[in-house]
Amino acid sequence: MKNSTSKPPAHLRPDTRAWWLSVHRDYDLGEHHARLLLLACEAWDRCCEAREIMAKDGIVIGGREAAVRPHPCIAIERDSRLAFARLIAQLSLDEEMPVEASVRAAQRSNRLGGWKASNGQAA
Repeated sequence: MKNSTSKPPAHLRPDTRAWWLSVHRDYDLGEHHARLLLLACEAWDRCCEAREIMAKDGIVIGGREAAVRPHPCIAIERDSRLAFARLIAQLSLDEEMPVEASVRAAQRSNRLGGWKASNGQAA
């Protein structure tokens, strides 16, 4: 059973709102997964915003005494990318079939051989 979705949060970018809707339409998300999805959307938007600022300003900016330093958006983009990737991994959206909520995240495996049961055997 898929989620009945309401409108996506207005603070998200239009393309991110469209993705939010598609995930809500295609996956059966629990409340905690919906919150993780929102955090992933916000991380994606923040990453895009930092990238746009650096495209305008460059990757270095002037500092004190005519020195240059890395643009602060480099760290913002990096941290947002990492947050997005980790949140997507938590949601298991890259799986062909949505993951059942009863399967613990610790039992999931992205390694060759796939899922492992709690006894170490392939599921």
